Order: sequence, then structure tokens, then C-alpha cells
Amino acid sequence: MLETVRGPRQLIVGEGVAQNIPRVVAECGSRVLIVTDRVLLGQPGVAEIVAAVREKVEVVGVFADATPDVPLADVALAVSVAAEVDADVILAIGGGTVIDLAKIVGVIRRHGGTPRDFYGESKVPGPTIPLVAVPTTSGTGSELTPVSVLTDPDRELKVGVSSVHIVPDFAIVDPELTYTCPATVTAHSGIDAFCHAVESYTARPRAHGPRDPVEQVFLGRNPITDHYALLAAERIARSLPRVVRDGGDKDARADMSYGSMLAGLAFSHAGNAAPHALQYPIGAATHTPHGLGVGLLLPYALDAARDAIGDRLTILAGVCGLDVTDASDAEAADTFLTWLDGLLADIGIPTTLADIGVARADLPRFAEMASGVTRLIQNHPGPTDTASLTAILEAAWIGDRTRHVLTPEQR
Repeated sequence: MLETVRGPRQLIVGEGVAQNIPRVVAECGSRVLIVTDRVLLGQPGVAEIVAAVREKVEVVGVFADATPDVPLADVALAVSVAAEVDADVILAIGGGTVIDLAKIVGVIRRHGGTPRDFYGESKVPGPTIPLVAVPTTSGTGSELTPVSVLTDPDRELKVGVSSVHIVPDFAIVDPELTYTCPATVTAHSGIDAFCHAVESYTARPRAHGPRDPVEQVFLGRNPITDHYALLAAERIARSLPRVVRDGGDKDARADMSYGSMLAGLAFSHAGNAAPHALQYPIGAATHTPHGLGVGLLLPYALDAARDAIGDRLTILAGVCGLDVTDASDAEAADTFLTWLDGLLADIGIPTTLADIGVARADLPRFAEMASGVTRLIQNHPGPTDTASLTAILEAAWIGDRTRHVLTPEQR
């Protein structure tokens, strides 16, 4: 047996827990960089947190110009604000973009260099300055994870900095901060969380040696991640359509915050798989939201791997509330995938890659690029050669999940 569990020093979850943010930040340092965005900074709840933090510490610098997908220009600007206030702690209030930005700023603040020095897995040489992460969406799980995803203008796909040293020190998850999240953002972030849960639960299990939990970030699924993933899938499945229809549904908001958190714990160890790897080049090319892309691709990737994960799709069907009591694994997989198609349609996720502007001629190139995202693609339970990945994209471009099937001659 060889397992590992990673997470923040302390995770605080529940309605009203945001009141603890000023004290937690002050206990971590006295010179604070707050990372957020302009929309959030203008909301009363976030403005109150910022004001309360100012009362508890000596110096506060605010970088509120975070933009989607963490372009390197944002990193440079945020690092300069951190230097101006000589920050010794970072408070991130926002979605995945904001928290991912705060992570890489903490790395550079402690270790110097540029983001490019840390691309890949386990390149961060040691701990960073303390980071308190406060999500305002229910989806990315970035407040719990060892990954920061960035956009480099010199590269055709997003790049990741993956290290156990960038897991935030404190994660404060208050559903009340998600109440103002717009329906579209709720849908995209929510389906991203569902993908985290499902990809973690269906990830390829891998054998490891004693050094691997230190030297590698994603390690494949294990019984601990299975537990988190199934709890996450159950909560998200029952509440995502509700909260997209009615953002004021507080019970559904709580479910989504809790489910997103559990999914983040699951994929912090198990890792994501083909939908995320394939979305990297597609998202960079089409400038479409991350959650939209991974949600669109999920049923096609699962269908392509169904021979290897039929038993797991059966269990997922059950936790998502589907009656598969007397069904075979093949029948249960069909039931689950058909339900998933309906869920995606219900929350407004497009059906095909053609719908989001992907050119069919680009599919082989995107598959080739995704195959190089080893930390993700190695978790996919189905075939991962370029031809098989291209077939998944072809199926997703046409809108026919069964088109992924290749003959031996095509492989």
C-alpha cells in the first residue's frame, strides 16, 4: 500500500465562515497582497472583507486586474504590486483565475525568476509565501490543488505549474460568496467541478515507488480519491441544474460549494485526464471558457474508455440518482452517458466542437498537442495514442459519441 493525501493546512467550509478571513490572514503575515478582479472588488461582500483585512494588518496592496486564463502579463503586474508592499502573505478572493494567479505570484515572490522557470511538474524548489484562498465560484477547486494554469502568448496551449508547494495554506469556502455568481459562470464552473469528480474516479490507477508521492503531483486514483469523487458527483449532480436555474437556491449553492471542494481534493491526488488535456489547445484556439470545453468533451472521452471503466460508470450512475439496479455495466454506462448528455444540454453546454468554432482540419494537431500534456493524459483510462485522441475529437466535432471507435488498421 502506498497512498498520499494533500490539502491546505486548514480547510474551513460553511455559510458565514468568511468572517474568519481577516484573522487568518493576520496570523500569516502583516504585509498583504490581495488578488481579485474588478467585478468582485465592487461587490459589497468582497469590499467588506478587504476593509476588514485593512484593519487587521499593517500594509495592504490590492491587485484587482486579474483577467481570464492568467496571462503572463497579469503575473508580472501582480508581482510588481507584491514587491511594492513587500508582501509576506497573499489573500486570493475569486474564481480559479484569481487563485491560480495568486499561486504563481507566491512562487515568484519567494523564489524569484519568471513563470517559465516553473512550467511542468515539481519545478518549484520549496514552500512559497503563505496563501489564503477564498473561492467565489464553485468549480475549479484551485483553493485546494497543487496546480496553477497559465496562458503563455508564445505557446499554443495553456501551461501548468504543478507542485505540492503551491497548495494554498488556508482554504476558506463560504457558499454565501457564490450567491452573486452569474448563471453562465455557475454552469461553466459547476460542470468543471463535475468533470474533476468523474475524471478522478475513472482515472487510470498506477503503481508507485516510495519516492513518487514526493516527486510526482498527480498519482492516479486510489480509495481515498474515490471516496471524495463519489461524494462530489452526488452533490453536484443533484444541485447543478437547480442552481443554474435559480442562483438564489441556497441549499443548491451549499451543495455546489461542498461538491466542488470534494472534487478538488479528489483530483489533487488522482489528477484529471483526457477532457482537460484536450481542452488546453481547444480553449487556447477558441478563447472559450475552460468549464465549457471540458464539459463538452467529457461524454466523448468517457464513451471512448467505456470498456475499461464500465463498472465505474455503473457506480457513477447510481450516485447521480439513476436507477441501474438490474442493468449490466454496458446498459448502466449507456444510461449514465445519456443522462450526462441531458445535464449538459440543461445547463447550456454546446453539443459539438463545431458549435464553438473548432475547425475540423485542426483536430489531429490538437490531439497531438494534448498527447504531450503527460501529467493529464497518462490518467486517461482508454487508449491515448494520437489516433485515438483524434477520434475522440472527431466524435465531439460531429456530435456522435460512437464515432470514436477505431479499427485496428486505424490505430
